[in-house]
Amino acid sequence: MPVRTLAAIIALLVAVPAGLYTWTRLKPREIRTEIEIDAAPGPVWRVLTDLRAYPDWNPFIISAEGEVREGGRLTNKLTQKGGGTLTFSPTILVAAPDRELRWLGRLIVPGVLDGEHYFRLEALDGGRTRLVHGERFTGALVPFAGGPLDVADGFRAMNAALKSRAETMAR
Repeated sequence: MPVRTLAAIIALLVAVPAGLYTWTRLKPREIRTEIEIDAAPGPVWRVLTDLRAYPDWNPFIISAEGEVREGGRLTNKLTQKGGGTLTFSPTILVAAPDRELRWLGRLIVPGVLDGEHYFRLEALDGGRTRLVHGERFTGALVPFAGGPLDVADGFRAMNAALKSRAETMAR
């Protein structure tokens, strides 16, 4: 194989993933859901961060282990839309009590498929909370991932279950 042909193939193998990665950094795929909860941020935070209790109430993240602290690692097992489960180990980026929990999960190495998952708690009048729950996907595989990134229904189911549990505990 001529050197020029080999160089062109290598350049293409580098340029295409780099271009896809750059594109998704500029235009990430984002899923955003929200729900209002009749409980103050404190009780909502306690439910959200009580990882051991996830199997009791959470229909989306069916188990979670680890320390809820910045820099901590979790092991989360979630249900997938078509059935089955997926286990991943994100790193916690933000653990601000009563305000925000955010982690970053990656497929294989940075830039292939990264998901920055977040829960934001906004205090509302009357001791209520708005939960904003979402994820921002970036990486070279995002344009091709399709179904595995279709998690909005799971987020909504988790939101509803979190609402129910937090409101019950706040009474």
